[in-house]
Amino acid sequence: MQSATAHEFWIEPQNFQVESGGKLIANLKNGQEFQGSDLAYFSTSTTRFDVIANGRMTPVEGRMGDRPALSTQATEDGLVVIVHETTPSRLKYATWEKFQKFVDHKDFKDIEARHAALGAPREGFRESYTRHTKALVAVGGGAGADAAFGLKTEFVARTNPYAPDFDGRMSVALYLDGAPRADAQVEVFDRDPDGAVTITLHRTNAQGVADIAVTKGHDYLFDAVHLRPYTGEKDAVWETLWAALTFSVPQ
Repeated sequence: MQSATAHEFWIEPQNFQVESGGKLIANLKNGQEFQGSDLAYFSTSTTRFDVIANGRMTPVEGRMGDRPALSTQATEDGLVVIVHETTPSRLKYATWEKFQKFVDHKDFKDIEARHAALGAPREGFRESYTRHTKALVAVGGGAGADAAFGLKTEFVARTNPYAPDFDGRMSVALYLDGAPRADAQVEVFDRDPDGAVTITLHRTNAQGVADIAVTKGHDYLFDAVHLRPYTGEKDAVWETLWAALTFSVPQ
C-alpha cells in the first residue's frame, strides 16, 4: 500500500455463483477501484482464513505461495462466506499532505488536531493497518444468511443478494470490536459486466446499518475504514482497520 493513495484489499471469487459440487476458487486482491493484482497466500501475513457453509467453519489449509489463495470443493449447497484477516503491515508518510489526502477521502474528522495532541511529527510518521475481508458466494441455490464471525471489523450482510426474493437493496451492518459503527462512511465499488466501475459514498445510520441499491448482473465491493491512535509496540502513530465485503447480484 502506498501512502499517497488508499489501496483496497478484497476477496474475489472466480465465480460468485458455483454449481453444486463445483470448485470454489478465490483470489486475494489488492488494488484500486475494484481492479488489482492477485496476491499469493502466505501464512505469515494471515491471521485467519476460513470458509463458512451452513454454519460450519472450515479453516483454509493453504500452502505458502498458493495463487489463487483458495481452491476447494463446494460440497454443500447454500450461501458460503469466505473470511480472511491479515497480520499488521505498516507504511510511512513522508509528508503531511499525503496523509491529509487519505484522511479527507475517508472522511476522518479533526485529524490534524488529534495528531498534534498525540505529539506526533507531521513528516516521517507511520501507520499500522490490517485487513478484514468477507465474500459471499452462492453454491447451488445459495440459500442462507450471513452472520457476524468475530472479525475485528466486519460487514454483515442483512440480506442475501442471491435469494429469489431479493429486492435490489443490499442491507449491511458494520461492526468494530463487535459493536455497531454508527455514521461511518461506506465506499461502494460497483462493477458492471463490461468491467466499468462506479464509486459512490454512503453512511451507516445510528444502528450501524446501510441500505444500498444494487443492480442485477453487477459485482460489488463494500469498503469501510476505521482510524484510531496506535497502541501497539512498534513505532506507529495511527492504526487503520479495513473492512471489505464482496458479492454479486445475479441477472
